[in-house]
Amino acid sequence: MTGAGPGTERNGGGAGTEPDPEPGNGTGNGTGPGNGTGTEPGGPAHGPGSGPGPGSGPGPRPSGGSGHGAGPGEPAAPPDAAPATPPGGPAARPPSAGPATEAAPAPAPGTGTAPGTGAAPAFGRGAPGERRLHPVTPLRRAWAPIAIAVGWVIHDLDQAQKWIDALTLTHALLGLLVIIPAAAAYGFLSWWFTHFSVTDTELRIRTGLLFRRTAHIRLDRLQAVDVTQPLLARVIGVAKLKLDVLGTDAKDELAFLSNKEARELRAELLARAAGIAPESARDVGEAPARQLARVHPRTLAVAILLLAGVWAGLAAAAGVTAVVWALSGSPWPALAAAIPSMGAFWAASAGRYITEYDWTVGESPDGLRLDHGLLDRAHETVPPGRVQTVRIVEPLLWRRRGWVRVELDVAGSKNTVLLPVADRDTAGMVIARVLPGVDVRAVAGAMRPVPRRARWCVPLWWRGYGFTAEGPVFAARHGRVSRTLSLVPHAKVQSVRLRQGPWTRARGLADVTVDTGANKSVTARLRDADEARAVIRAQADRSRTGRREALPDRWMTGR
Repeated sequence: MTGAGPGTERNGGGAGTEPDPEPGNGTGNGTGPGNGTGTEPGGPAHGPGSGPGPGSGPGPRPSGGSGHGAGPGEPAAPPDAAPATPPGGPAARPPSAGPATEAAPAPAPGTGTAPGTGAAPAFGRGAPGERRLHPVTPLRRAWAPIAIAVGWVIHDLDQAQKWIDALTLTHALLGLLVIIPAAAAYGFLSWWFTHFSVTDTELRIRTGLLFRRTAHIRLDRLQAVDVTQPLLARVIGVAKLKLDVLGTDAKDELAFLSNKEARELRAELLARAAGIAPESARDVGEAPARQLARVHPRTLAVAILLLAGVWAGLAAAAGVTAVVWALSGSPWPALAAAIPSMGAFWAASAGRYITEYDWTVGESPDGLRLDHGLLDRAHETVPPGRVQTVRIVEPLLWRRRGWVRVELDVAGSKNTVLLPVADRDTAGMVIARVLPGVDVRAVAGAMRPVPRRARWCVPLWWRGYGFTAEGPVFAARHGRVSRTLSLVPHAKVQSVRLRQGPWTRARGLADVTVDTGANKSVTARLRDADEARAVIRAQADRSRTGRREALPDRWMTGR
């Protein structure tokens, strides 16, 4: 089938197939390559209508036709010789057709098939196995026309003010009688024409009334399946399913489903992505989880209050407000200047507390499960095999308490926090589950400092840099006020670079940078130039060995 982007496939036109290695002798009776969508290589492609095959005589016969060529001394089969085949069922095997093939009914133009999935139904009609979203979904989508009207008012305030002044009660009521039904109709129609279904290999989402779209999300490309519940959704009893797909920036989502259906669908998708048979996937249920760590709300509150950046943001907001008020002599410009600064302060303090409240890390065959949130509750999954980098952050005021923050980079996912705050032993235990064989204390003890001549390049912070690559990870440290230790498994290193500026080259120093699969990089700064070149030469062997010994990326399988 034609792919519309990594991890998501769309319907397209044109049949792409491989030639059938079996020689055909005579004219094949069957469907010729038409304008249907392509199939996976080696599978039959069907177009609307039938006719003679693409050619006759000896030579390789394309597998685009579903008829078969007659063997030597054998008359060609009549067009109606083959028995009717139910959709998705195996075709009858003719005597001279060679290996049996799968035949599917001809789909309508603009739809596609995939092996083992059956034909996609036409828009507007339900199909066996297709489901709709929760009935409250139209309420969510009905806000779109109202949001457009509000956006127009904000865009042209003067004209909107004139219209409002000239508005009468009768006109206002007529406007409401138009806007409210239009919003309700939009929400209902967008819900009515949205279907989803799960096949052996993909999740299909069909949407659109005027502009039709079918998303084919391959299950083997799923990074994570997260269940989120905004505050109002928790009250109603519904949830949103978010899908992290390898190679895509935005998350596909199904909003909204009932709580039970969302969790059952999540378990089914993970089971099918792991290779469990489709007939058993629904019965597997959600894999059990074992709690590894939990952040107490009081600990989180104290940790946020001990962040220097929070208080620096508050001081900056107060200072900017005071200066603007003094220069303008009016409180309104000062208030306008204070709003962005106070918003940043809120996001770094109270907003962070609300998001990271009751943070729990659990371990299951699916991966690491992260549950958190005070108002909006989120249930996220981190497949350990997809983790590219782990960062251990130590803010200055946390060190006396022995606290650290653990962050990570996951390929194709926006999950960036593993533990918002934890003691070093707990953090080391959780990191060992993500990066098997990594002892954080041993890595920190093996750090080699930079040469003393590095102080001429970075006078104040040169003692904060360190590096080691002798263990299972490429580890680099930087920072004096807030220390950060970055760990990159050798198996995840995509490329390695050496960089020297004029000043560092004069001092015999160089930087070594490794790139990961999450489009991020980690740099070991101010290394001795000879050491840096040796690291460059040795990293290829380390990466090769790491990939050979790395654990599988997929859930619950040994593949």
